[in-house]
Amino acid sequence: MKPLPELMSFLEGLPEPHILFDTQYRILAANAAYRRQFSPERSVVGRTCYEVSHHFSVPCDKAGESCPLVKARESGQRERVLHLHHTPKGEEYVNIELAPLLDGTGEQAFFVERMEPLRVAQGQAGAHGLIGRSAPFQHMLTLVARVAPAMATVLLLGESGTGKELVARAIHEASTRASRALVPVDCSSLPENLFESELFGHERGAFTGANTARGGLVEAASGGTLFLDEVGDIPLTMQVKLLRLLETGTYRRVGSTEQRHADIRVVSATHRNLDHMVAQGLFREDLYYRLSTFPIHLPALRERRDDVPLLATALLQRVAGQRKLNLSQSALTTLQAQHYPGNVRELRNLLERSALLCDGDTLEASHVEQALRSGRRPTTPGPASLRQGPDGLSSTRLPTATAGVLKSVERATLQDIVKTHSGSRAELAAQLGISERSLYRKLKTLQRHET
Repeated sequence: MKPLPELMSFLEGLPEPHILFDTQYRILAANAAYRRQFSPERSVVGRTCYEVSHHFSVPCDKAGESCPLVKARESGQRERVLHLHHTPKGEEYVNIELAPLLDGTGEQAFFVERMEPLRVAQGQAGAHGLIGRSAPFQHMLTLVARVAPAMATVLLLGESGTGKELVARAIHEASTRASRALVPVDCSSLPENLFESELFGHERGAFTGANTARGGLVEAASGGTLFLDEVGDIPLTMQVKLLRLLETGTYRRVGSTEQRHADIRVVSATHRNLDHMVAQGLFREDLYYRLSTFPIHLPALRERRDDVPLLATALLQRVAGQRKLNLSQSALTTLQAQHYPGNVRELRNLLERSALLCDGDTLEASHVEQALRSGRRPTTPGPASLRQGPDGLSSTRLPTATAGVLKSVERATLQDIVKTHSGSRAELAAQLGISERSLYRKLKTLQRHET
C-alpha cells in the first residue's frame, strides 16, 4: 500500500522535521524541514529509520534502545521517546513523537514521526552544557524533556556537584519561557533576616537601611523561571511564605500590604534528604509536596561511569585553556575507577590539577595519580573529626585521655578554619559536614575556651 499524495503534500508543508515510514521501518517520505536538518546531502527515502538515525543494522529495540514503533504497536496510540540521533553536526538528542496511521480495516499501516532536537544536551565531548549518553543520564534527560514544556513545579534531587543548576537551565531553555529570565536563588547563602526581602522585595522604610523601594528576585523572574537552589536550607519561618507563593501565586513586599501576582515557574534543587527533614520537623510537609510535583533524580557520577570519558574530554578542553591536551587510555581508565563523592565538580578539579602537573601534550595516568595524591583530604586531625554521631558527640568512642587530646585538636582545627573562612555559617557547616545547630554549639564552646 502506498500513502496518499495528499498526506505526502501535507507533511511537506509542516515546519517541524517529519518522516513517514511503513511497518517494515522503511522511510517513504521526509519533508523539507527534515532534509535540511538531518540529511541535507543524501536522500533517506527507501532506507530504514534505524539505519538513518542510529547507524544500526537492526531495529532500535533489538539494539538496546526504546523503539517508538514497537511501543505504538503495543499501545495503539502515539508514543514519545528521547533518542540520540546521528546528524551532520554529530550526535544530538532528539525528542520523537510517533503517531500510527490506520488503514480502512483499522490496522496500523504507516507511521508519522515528528522530531524536535533537544539542544540543551549533547552526546559528544565537544559540547557545552549537559553531556552524556549512559542509561542513567538518558533516563534523567527523558524526564527533563517531558516536564520542560509544562508548568509543573520541578524538584531536582542529587548530590553536590551533579549539575543541578545545569539541569534547571536545561528545563528553562526547553520551556515556553526560554525567552525570559532564569533567576537563581542560592538559599544556603541568604541570611534568615534578609531572605524575605531578597525574595519578595521591600518598600522604602520597611527596615533600617531600606532607603528606597526594591523589587525582589520573584519580580526579576516574572514571565520566566525562579530556580531555588539548596531549598533544604530555607529557614522554617520562610517556608510558610514560600508555600503561600506557590499555592496562591501571590506575595507581598516587606513593609507593604499590597498583594502582587507572581508570573513564575518554580524549579528547586537540594542535595539533602527532604523526606528525613520532614520526618524530623525541619521541613514543612505541605511545602515539600508543593515543590515535588515532578521530582527528578540526578545520577551521581559513579552511577554513570560510562560518561566519564566524554565528560573528561570536554572538561579538559575548558580547564587547559589554549593548550591542546589529550587524554591517554591509561589516564581515562584511572579516571573511570574513581568514586567521585564530589561528582562532576570533583572531576573538573582533578583534571585541572592533572593538567597543571603535565608538561607534555598528553595527560597520562601518572599525572592523574599525582593529582589524586595531592588532593586527598586529611583524615585526623581535620574537619572530618568535627563530624558527630547520633548522640551529638564524636562518632568514635575513645579512652578519656585520648578523647581529651582529640578535643583540643578539634578546637584548634576549628579555630584555624573559622579564621580563614569568608562565607556564611551555612557554608561552613556544609564544609564540615555538620548541621548549623551543631556548628553553633561548637563555636560557643570555642568562645568559652578562648576567654
